[in-house]
Amino acid sequence: MLDVAVIEETGAAEASLDPVRARLLAALAVPGSATTLAAQTGLTRQKVNYHLRALEAHGLVELVEERRKGNCTERVLQATARSYVISPSALADVAPDPDRARDQTSARWLIALAARLIREVGEMLAGATAARKQLATFAVDSEIRFGSAADRAAFAAELSDAVTALVSRYHDAAAPGGRPHRLVIALHPSLKPPGVPPAHTPGESATP
Repeated sequence: MLDVAVIEETGAAEASLDPVRARLLAALAVPGSATTLAAQTGLTRQKVNYHLRALEAHGLVELVEERRKGNCTERVLQATARSYVISPSALADVAPDPDRARDQTSARWLIALAARLIREVGEMLAGATAARKQLATFAVDSEIRFGSAADRAAFAAELSDAVTALVSRYHDAAAPGGRPHRLVIALHPSLKPPGVPPAHTPGESATP
């Protein structure tokens, strides 16, 4: 079982978004059958089987084993991943395009970049997994508390200068056998727990 899988096919996305099927996927983090799932969810065995067939058809669950019980064969299934992310490829006609309106200070452009990241890495990860190869990636996740909006702006400017210098140092357009890599850096306010009002940064307007 994978820790995270990216859903790229429209039908699979539709199947995963069905509330009943999402519950079954969550329950199948551990192997189960229609009988055990019916007991857990309160659904009939026939209805569970119906949903399981749809999930299996889209590769969201897979057969673990078959157990013979009297005159019947019980199929034990498991979800193919613990968590799923839907790629913009599943909504190709309306997928965001970060090249359409580039704006470093736009939250919507940041979302478009994130969507492209999921789509591109998801596609490459699927290919690497099929080929049983490791996909070369690197990520940094951190949190910074700025004392003021001016500090945040200064940090963004210094970060931009540092990244530009590093790119200039290591980018080699003529390197034989070289492979382009995409670098995305994001900075945004951290989410607060439900019920906690967002903190107000000194020097920043309280309205969007």
